[in-house]
Amino acid sequence: MKIQANTMRGGMVIEHQGKQWTVLKIQLLQPGKGGAFIQVEMRDVATGTKSQDRWRTADTVERLEVRELDCQYLFADGEAFTFMDKTTFDQFNVPAELLGEKSAFLQDNMDVTVNFIEGKAVAVNLPNQVTLTVTEADPVVKGQTASSSYKPAKLENGLKIMVPPFVESGTRIVVATEDITYVERAKD
Repeated sequence: MKIQANTMRGGMVIEHQGKQWTVLKIQLLQPGKGGAFIQVEMRDVATGTKSQDRWRTADTVERLEVRELDCQYLFADGEAFTFMDKTTFDQFNVPAELLGEKSAFLQDNMDVTVNFIEGKAVAVNLPNQVTLTVTEADPVVKGQTASSSYKPAKLENGLKIMVPPFVESGTRIVVATEDITYVERAKD
């Protein structure tokens, strides 16, 4: 199915230059002159090699039909993650490189969607947001305004993100898994 390049999202599988690619990251770039374009980081489904390519926003790409399974994350085992199909209760492994840095967001019993093409797992779609605890946060610098400045913080999963000045160590926050950014303080 043909789709416009600007509708691509992380986790989609496309066909480009005769190969199947899983979309990892998308960035919309608007230069001062000329039209906007999309920069896409993607991984070859067959070989696992990464590539970057650019499309104009009006270009079309071929999105592949993918079978999606609702699954539950069970555990990590060395270089693979084990998931369970929620309808058949079958367990299967997914290589760690398929998730990349987003594997840090996996939590026990987390519900995810796993995409398959021809019986092979090609992408794992995490929830849009997860709630995590801040383990380390720099102290507030006097005179900083809450609206314009952020400070670095370390999360319980080891990732570092920028958070508003009022966030302290021990605070539970909501983080967007798509771009690994702070969303809001968790409502516990």
